[in-house]
Amino acid sequence: MMEKFGFNKVTNHPTSSSQSKITHNIAIPHPHPHPHLPYSQHPRQAESMRKQLLVGNAPGNDVVVANCVAVNPSDFANVPNRTPVILDGVIVYSIAKDDRMKPGYIGLAANMRSWGKYSYDQTVHVETYDIFSSGQQQQYLGAVDCSIDFVKAKANSSPLNHDDLVSIFHQKYDNQILQPTQVIYMEYHGVYYCVKIEQVQVIDVNTKDNLPSFKDSKDISTKGILMKSTDVVFYPFEGSKITISKNKSLKSKIFGGYGSETRHRARKQIINPDFKLEDLGIGGLDAEFQDIFRRAFNSRILPPEIAERLDYKHCKGLLLYGPPGTGKTLIARKLSKMLNGKEPKIVNGPEMLSKYVGASEENIRNLFKDAEAEYKQKGEDSDLHVIIFDELDSVFKQRGSGKSDGTGVGDNVVNQLLSKMDGVDQLNNILVIGMTNRLDLIDTALLRPGRFEIQIEIALPDEKGRRDIFAIHTKKLTENGLLTSDVNLDELSILTKNFTGAEIEGLCNSAKSYAISRHTKKGSLAQIDQESIVNMKITRNDFLLALTDIRPAFGTDEEDLTSQAKHGIIQFNQTIRHIFEKGQSIIDVVRSSETETLRSVLLYGPPGVGKTAIATTLALNSDFPFIKMLSAETLVGMGEAKKIQEIDSVFRDVHKSPLNVLVIDKIETIINYNPIGPRFSNDILQVLDVYLTKQPPKGRRLLIIGTTSQFSVLKHMNLTDSFNDIIAVPPVKNVEEVGKVLDRIGFMQPDDRQEILEQLSSYEVNIGVKSLIDVLMVSKYSKDTVDEVVNNIIEKMNG
Repeated sequence: MMEKFGFNKVTNHPTSSSQSKITHNIAIPHPHPHPHLPYSQHPRQAESMRKQLLVGNAPGNDVVVANCVAVNPSDFANVPNRTPVILDGVIVYSIAKDDRMKPGYIGLAANMRSWGKYSYDQTVHVETYDIFSSGQQQQYLGAVDCSIDFVKAKANSSPLNHDDLVSIFHQKYDNQILQPTQVIYMEYHGVYYCVKIEQVQVIDVNTKDNLPSFKDSKDISTKGILMKSTDVVFYPFEGSKITISKNKSLKSKIFGGYGSETRHRARKQIINPDFKLEDLGIGGLDAEFQDIFRRAFNSRILPPEIAERLDYKHCKGLLLYGPPGTGKTLIARKLSKMLNGKEPKIVNGPEMLSKYVGASEENIRNLFKDAEAEYKQKGEDSDLHVIIFDELDSVFKQRGSGKSDGTGVGDNVVNQLLSKMDGVDQLNNILVIGMTNRLDLIDTALLRPGRFEIQIEIALPDEKGRRDIFAIHTKKLTENGLLTSDVNLDELSILTKNFTGAEIEGLCNSAKSYAISRHTKKGSLAQIDQESIVNMKITRNDFLLALTDIRPAFGTDEEDLTSQAKHGIIQFNQTIRHIFEKGQSIIDVVRSSETETLRSVLLYGPPGVGKTAIATTLALNSDFPFIKMLSAETLVGMGEAKKIQEIDSVFRDVHKSPLNVLVIDKIETIINYNPIGPRFSNDILQVLDVYLTKQPPKGRRLLIIGTTSQFSVLKHMNLTDSFNDIIAVPPVKNVEEVGKVLDRIGFMQPDDRQEILEQLSSYEVNIGVKSLIDVLMVSKYSKDTVDEVVNNIIEKMNG
């Protein structure tokens, strides 16, 4: 039978006395009992030798089943028998010195010729191979995955005992160098089998803590020594009629060779143990990554026996959500560097859709096809298949809603994904990771346990996170000495409140552009001064200029808030001081209380009394990382439905940071209040009423500061009941208070100010401080006389 496969009939008792008896104690550097010892303590390889030989057939099945290549003793006279050699710099085998081989030839069996794509009489370069020549210790195999089939197909066969197969495999091939994709012909109880090395796990003992770590590989360039402690797992070839019976526990020798005792079969490491988030270019997400590992990967790093005893169900779906630019897609792109084994499949949601009927559903099925095939073959020993969906909300919208495309394809795609993740035919070897900016758009059936059961918010980075991100994006600048000493990352992280990671990257690029612009030739925008550019440095001022270019998409810029109180807060009476004391106490409650995670305060008073200035100043004084302002200016020109959508978006935004402030300015204008009628939008009113009392998510705190000039109107609408605190902002009511305003803004000379106050003393003063300042500023630039200033103030009070 074996002649058909390119090698001669087995001779168990060779007649040639010169033929070497096959032994499995191959003369290669043996796995040391302590592999972490220095390389110099390992036995050295025999002298190096290079040959050009012609490909011939193996002289006998005894050589073939020993997984050796045959050479004439004269060709390798100075090299010990069973020395490893490498063919054409790729394939490694041990030599069997055999007189049956013609000089100048190397005997390769059919499986070897097929694997290396060799033909008879082809020239092959043969060189002795020292696996330790690099001085590294990553040359031992912790685990080997093998697929097995008959060399010649059989109609029926008894199940093969897995432990027995492993024992024979070790007996025959221990101390040999194996590599992925290698094909071995192995004899087992008188039957010849074809064994393919599908995947190996290489042990690295050169770790900081001297504990071994493992890395899986299917690359043919990966090579390692098979040890007695190597875990060998056999699976039938796909479509093979072979069945393998496995015992519940496998016994093997403990790594290190100290003795034999039962141990759990090692589960392949899913996460590279030596990766760092900084190396991946991800900053400010340490807590989120720890949560991901704990919930999504912990069950998969347990030994199979322990996971079975715990009845631990693997997580099948992980959903990352949060505002754009916070790093969700970046995590997906970098995930392949963290995971061992199979490369994750990364797909954009819209790519799944097709104009052809049924093609969209077929695209979903194809994503799971590889996982299904391997799970059918290997069961719980299958590798983890990771599928990453970006822009999940673009495809998997709520079924039966108007948000679908109207064709029914969206519903069908959702149904297909539901059935694949947790349907009748359950897969336990998949992890689907989805990313979305709009969690509220995704079909709720996808969010239940068994599907995307883990939902982790990737929120705006805090101050420490922003500093980490700056450190990542300026790492090369620092290494190359391109940053001046005045660039302070701590300062920049403070100045970039509400910035996402993407916006910080844009800020750094903008700063570089300012630095480059200083080295363009005078009179030209497109020519670089080659002499000065070599001395280019990026300065603190470049970053400050870049801050004028890059504005945060979320929250309100502090400059915009500061502009609401251009002259600061003038505490012209005790009431204003009390308002700020009350506001500060509310801020302290929101910041530190265990129960009061939502507080709201309404500032009311006639127009021009400074309600907006007080509200924005309180927001800035809170020093909360996220501040948002909702005003009539942001909603101008919008229809009712668009306004409701924008209000909904704003309230979702103010839950993106641990501490948030929302200023709602001129509430009566937002609800479309019109005194003629009176008329207002009941739908907008109801939306505000609900959101003002809606508790923020766990771990989030929110302070809402509202302002209105129509307190009685809001009271009739019962909207005032939604606020925890209601504070009246008084106008300027007497001459002394006018004097404090004049002094604060430095209006006119002291004598003129005194004359203004004397003339006003005969009138009943009642004017908002903002209105008073507006009058004074106009009078200042008009260079009005004292009498004209007084008249302007009186007109404003009577107007």
